[in-house]
Amino acid sequence: MTSLSVETLAAEAVEPITSAGHAQLGIAVLAGIAVIILLITKFKVHAFLALTIGSLALGAFAGAPLDKVITSFTSGLGSTVAGVGVLIALGAILGKLLADSGGADQIVDTILARAGGRSMPWAMVLIASVIGLPLFFEVGIVLLIPVVLMVAKRGNYSLMRIGIPALAGLSVMHGLIPPHPGPLVAIDAVGANLGVTLALGVLVAIPTVIIAGPLFSKVAARWVDIPVPEKMIPRRPSEELEDATGESGKPGNTAAKLPSFGATLATMLLPVVLMLAKALVDIVVDNPEHTVQRVFDVIGSPLIALLAAVIVGMFTLGRAAGFSKGKITATVEKSLAPIAGILLIVGAGGGFKQTLIDSGVGQMVLQISEDWAIPALLLAWLIAVVIRLATGSATVATVSAAGLVAPLAADMSTSHAALLVLAIGAGSLFFSHVNDAGFWLVKEYFGMNVGQTIKTWSVMETIISVVAGALVLLLSLVI
Repeated sequence: MTSLSVETLAAEAVEPITSAGHAQLGIAVLAGIAVIILLITKFKVHAFLALTIGSLALGAFAGAPLDKVITSFTSGLGSTVAGVGVLIALGAILGKLLADSGGADQIVDTILARAGGRSMPWAMVLIASVIGLPLFFEVGIVLLIPVVLMVAKRGNYSLMRIGIPALAGLSVMHGLIPPHPGPLVAIDAVGANLGVTLALGVLVAIPTVIIAGPLFSKVAARWVDIPVPEKMIPRRPSEELEDATGESGKPGNTAAKLPSFGATLATMLLPVVLMLAKALVDIVVDNPEHTVQRVFDVIGSPLIALLAAVIVGMFTLGRAAGFSKGKITATVEKSLAPIAGILLIVGAGGGFKQTLIDSGVGQMVLQISEDWAIPALLLAWLIAVVIRLATGSATVATVSAAGLVAPLAADMSTSHAALLVLAIGAGSLFFSHVNDAGFWLVKEYFGMNVGQTIKTWSVMETIISVVAGALVLLLSLVI
């Protein structure tokens, strides 16, 4: 997963680091991934170091000059951190304000009161799907993490039973539904109708998210039974008070005041509303030079939307809970320390991805696939799958596959051109693994090891890809 725009991806491109043959390049990719997995699982090397060493190993096996390998890795690391680092930081601040003020308690207590037992995973997938509609995957993750962890902890639910439905909702929206950058680029490349694609995308997304979310979470919970990571669990204000005074927080104590449910929900949904408003204005106005669209392009950008939520949250959450200015500052400071490791790991994942791209892996896949003689929708899905496996980026897979199969859409009906876009989007989500920054983001937030992340997150992504791809093929037979 990536929240980088297509323009950013284009700007990332640098001179290819190697001209190795297909066989050598294929071996280099497998060797680089093997080094990463071996270092993490066998020698217990930190993921940031393993990804760095694995990137260098990939370049060495590909016969590339070391200086170009280093440039590719650092370029990818820098662009990834630039693209998602600030968003993760702002999301962490908002999450800490929600937790320390007791706002997250209000959300969790309301959810637990109205959706208990077997309905909880369904409630989580619905919440994640709605929130994830206009949001990048990483933004949705950092907004939902406090709620997911607290619901699992307070309700005594399996972390996977609650976490997998939330992840599935976010991921399906990211890969299949405009206004996410991947689907938008594919729509433009193949000349599909945005409205038709959106409608068919929702039709495909609903059964897909049900199967990959609430249903698969039952299996995932049996495969991986882990506790909620203590370092990521937001704490009740009364617990903070007890640590500080040695006494339990009592009702009426200023430090244990809770902001209202309405204010908490409004603050949490503010970035969602701003980004959705931008998407709607882009569709309705459709003129980049128009003043209204330019204004919403600014206020609806992920950075400004999350920053606005943080600033508003300082008043609606912090001040409402009786926080002083110093307490709010301290809360912001405490929120940043736990995400330092996550930022480095996610950045290194982006560095490895960029090393793969610059080594010519994506181009190699496109060249080989030109000779595949199979139906257009299946071809689009397969090409996106292979590029996704090789590069780790859903957006890169979507852009590359859309460019290759675009000529096939010339004679297609409006509905089939939309299905072609959805086939590409479905393939771009296939089996996230160690070269995907999203893999490391999920691993660290949920406190899993590499094997556990593969058995849950990676399998969930594969289910989404296969189910959505199959549904697209079925729809092509009836419309």
